[in-house]
Amino acid sequence: MLYAQVHLTLPAWIHEVAQVGQCHVGDAAQVELAVQLSRLNVEHHSGGPFGAAVFDAAGRLLGVGVNRVVPQTCSVAHAEMMAFMTAQTRLQRFRLNEDGGRITLATSAQPCCMCYGASFWAGIDTLLIGARSEDVMSLTEFDEGPLPADWVGELENRGIAVRRDIHRDAACAVLRRFGEMGAFY
Repeated sequence: MLYAQVHLTLPAWIHEVAQVGQCHVGDAAQVELAVQLSRLNVEHHSGGPFGAAVFDAAGRLLGVGVNRVVPQTCSVAHAEMMAFMTAQTRLQRFRLNEDGGRITLATSAQPCCMCYGASFWAGIDTLLIGARSEDVMSLTEFDEGPLPADWVGELENRGIAVRRDIHRDAACAVLRRFGEMGAFY
């Protein structure tokens, strides 16, 4: 039988940490939430060490995601993709900034090649990053895939501002812990 429906879920604990409309003003607060989500995902054994959150211009939370690839048996269930999907479902539009509002994606780690590509079409204006891809690959067994040599420039050419190394040490601590634990989910 051909499955005609896709159903992805976030872990139940996420509702204790993140509620739609919650305000997280400023880059540091927004990445702090993404890193907290990644840490809790590891602590709860509910997926990989990645978290992401989508915010409007006022810092109101629109959607969140954590890595759910293995628990959901779905290669696209990355934290950024889950955050895009929860925000898109809430706003009922695939291009989050189509109404002219400024949208920010905060991630615990630099997006992989898939999530990088999705960022163009999801409609974000700012990308905030904790750990770098080299951190991910040196502290875990994840392969982040190929990106253009000037991936930041490519995003900026499309009107997406990029700010990196926000709470990098905290994000790396989550990656390090996950890497030392070995695969468990």
